[in-house]
Amino acid sequence: MTSPAASMTVVDDQTAPPPAGPPPRLLDLGVRVAGAIIVVVAGVLTGVLELLLATVRVGGYLIGVSALIAVGANIVLSWFAYEAVGRRWAVALPAVPWFALMAVAAVRTSEGDLLLAGDNWVGLAMIVAGAMTFAVMGFRQILAPTHTLGG
Repeated sequence: MTSPAASMTVVDDQTAPPPAGPPPRLLDLGVRVAGAIIVVVAGVLTGVLELLLATVRVGGYLIGVSALIAVGANIVLSWFAYEAVGRRWAVALPAVPWFALMAVAAVRTSEGDLLLAGDNWVGLAMIVAGAMTFAVMGFRQILAPTHTLGG
């Protein structure tokens, strides 16, 4: 005994509605802008942290923890800036506020306050090491082959 076969029709569904949500290009732009904002804020925050740690002493002697943090943080910020924004110039996003903060910290106010004194070897080493780190990371981005995000 055989069972009767049910007839089925195959309909080509080519009129599917577009996916809900923002267009992919708009979403990509939003993620890149958010990444750029995060990198700029992180550049300021790491600069403040480095300035605070420039005067750390152990046993009455200055230690160079601020310069080490400047190198490590600036490498990570430069890498993240390129990955988040997807442009080679993105290394400037954390570098510009970091440099501005260091410049402001080295200028004496009208009240005589100074965040980064010229006789503080750690502060000077921090500025040189941080600036060289941004310069090297920027130079590496210039020489790097073209990289596409997500691939």
